[in-house]
Amino acid sequence: MDSQGIAALAQRFGIPGKARVTAGNYGLAKVVISTAVASGEMYLHGGHVTSWKPKDAGEVLYLSPNSLFEDGRAIRGGIPVCFPWFGDKVDDPAAPAHGFVRTKEWQLEALDMDGERVLVSMVTQSDDNTRKLWPHDFRLACRATFGEVLRLELIVTNTGSSAFTFEEALHAYFAVTDATVAFVRGLDATHYLDKTDKFATKTQTGDVHFLAETDRVYLDTTSALELFDPAGKRSITVEKQNSHTTVVWNPWTEKSVALKDLGAGQWKNFLCIETTNVGPYAVRLEPEQSHTMAVIVLAS
Repeated sequence: MDSQGIAALAQRFGIPGKARVTAGNYGLAKVVISTAVASGEMYLHGGHVTSWKPKDAGEVLYLSPNSLFEDGRAIRGGIPVCFPWFGDKVDDPAAPAHGFVRTKEWQLEALDMDGERVLVSMVTQSDDNTRKLWPHDFRLACRATFGEVLRLELIVTNTGSSAFTFEEALHAYFAVTDATVAFVRGLDATHYLDKTDKFATKTQTGDVHFLAETDRVYLDTTSALELFDPAGKRSITVEKQNSHTTVVWNPWTEKSVALKDLGAGQWKNFLCIETTNVGPYAVRLEPEQSHTMAVIVLAS
């Protein structure tokens, strides 16, 4: 989108003193929120939340200093939207990882106030390019509410004439001071698929600590989780709705170096807790039906 397009959005949607549309990194359009209770940012590139700071608190989301803000590349950090598959596409390993919507330019649909909270709605839909990779018609909306808590809703609508099955994720990167001492509570006794061990099925014992590369799909999970960051003296609560799997990820040392938009040492600064419906919990959607998955984040 060029500067004129961004200016037109700013004039149409801006809320004086509360929310504005402006050019972000490398000229990409973003919404900037600043109210009495929170500040935040959300890019049209990928419908992607990149920042949330509740009042009197530090940044809750991690954004890589080496992230590439450019067409065809996903932003590294924040909360990417993964759809309609998660990870590699099973029948086409050459297809983009985590689907195609996180690299699309979305449309800004609405910008509203609810008290001191700002509600941002962005949408994208099927087109000739998406049908080359996935032959279904859909409409996808991401609605973010920036306030004392951060709420994201991902709404999938089947606009075609036949049913389809999809995977989805709100792939949240949470900022921590030191990943080696941070831990996640709330998954004890939960079965998971260990992607670092050929998808072996295992059972969690106690809290999730990070001692090496961690990439796990926790199954049949619906309850809230807590991320404790002792070094940063902070805890983050992650609640979710209509989600039945949770992915917990940290790339550790070698993979962090291999990911050029991440870089050496960056793995220490974040942990991912991803609200998902993937694998055996992929969602089947009939024509004209909609499905909503949500995540609610609180920091203290």
